[in-house]
Amino acid sequence: MKFMPIVTAVSVAAAIILSFIGSGALGGTPINAAADGALSTDATPFAPAGPAFSIWSLIYLGLVAYAIYQLLPAQRASTRHAALRPWASLSALLNAAWIGVVQAGSVLASEIVIIVLLVVLVRLIMLLTTSISTRPTDKLVTDGTFGLYLGWVFVATIANTAALLGTTGLTKFSGWQLISVVLLVVVALVGVGLARATGGRIAPALTITWGLGWIAVARTSGEFASPILIWAAALAGAVVLVATIVIRLVVEHQRAKTSWDP
Repeated sequence: MKFMPIVTAVSVAAAIILSFIGSGALGGTPINAAADGALSTDATPFAPAGPAFSIWSLIYLGLVAYAIYQLLPAQRASTRHAALRPWASLSALLNAAWIGVVQAGSVLASEIVIIVLLVVLVRLIMLLTTSISTRPTDKLVTDGTFGLYLGWVFVATIANTAALLGTTGLTKFSGWQLISVVLLVVVALVGVGLARATGGRIAPALTITWGLGWIAVARTSGEFASPILIWAAALAGAVVLVATIVIRLVVEHQRAKTSWDP
């Protein structure tokens, strides 16, 4: 569509402004206090420590850069960006919608929205994987931004799901630490699977590791303090990052070998 680049830029800008206002940054209820504190740092075993959410500043900066970048003539004519724009716009709007439903106090609605957002970002990253760019700027602004976005939303979905279960009373019970460790193993396996599916993209692994690291930090104190979970979350993050780097090196080696084969 001729006007889709402008629509995308406006959608991203509007979504970021709404997210900023809705987050409580200008006053009002902060996200960790909304919905009766269901998403607070000490609400569940999977809630990250507060500093983890500073990653949004980097993601929003990347989205702004992308919104401007995709307006440039080369990207306007790019089939790659034509395929990405609807998904990029939708991801930004869903993020704003998530903040809106949390502020409205509905953890169930937030779960639905964040799952849809995760699906949209997976679709977006797979489009990027099937249309690899050789331009460093494109890799940084587009692949980097949405890779970080996907990794963080993956961790946020885990935390949101735990928050939803927490509202039903399924937060702390006999054996909760063991169940949490098992779930962290599953998270690590999914993270490695994502790395394999994307050819070892580093950006998603970085924010997955970031989020899991801050889950580990959050378990050093509070109601869900647990040395076992500290180690489990930290090791899960390390596994995802190391496995992703190994996969990336293997993929790069295979590409180099193929390009040099007579």
